[in-house]
Amino acid sequence: MDTTRLSSKGQVIIPKDVRDGKGWKSGDELIVEDRPDGVLLKRKSPFKATTLDEVIGIAGYNGPARTIEEMNAAVDAMFIREWGATSKSPPKRGRDAKKR
Repeated sequence: MDTTRLSSKGQVIIPKDVRDGKGWKSGDELIVEDRPDGVLLKRKSPFKATTLDEVIGIAGYNGPARTIEEMNAAVDAMFIREWGATSKSPPKRGRDAKKR
């Protein structure tokens, strides 16, 4: 367990291994929670909390709900259209194609 000191300006140095373990970088905003047994520091989220209903519109689909079977059929049709095959895996492309 690491220890640190409170400076005359009210600053505390968080040990490097703790900062690294949390992925905290210089300039990150932290939330300070006063607890009965001490103080809790948490990284402030860059985004406000949202619900699925608030963000579902970004999916860009406004049609009727589809079943799993309908979605699977659409993926199969796209695969055949894109890859011209009924194989379960697409042909190798790019760097992986040279390894044949």
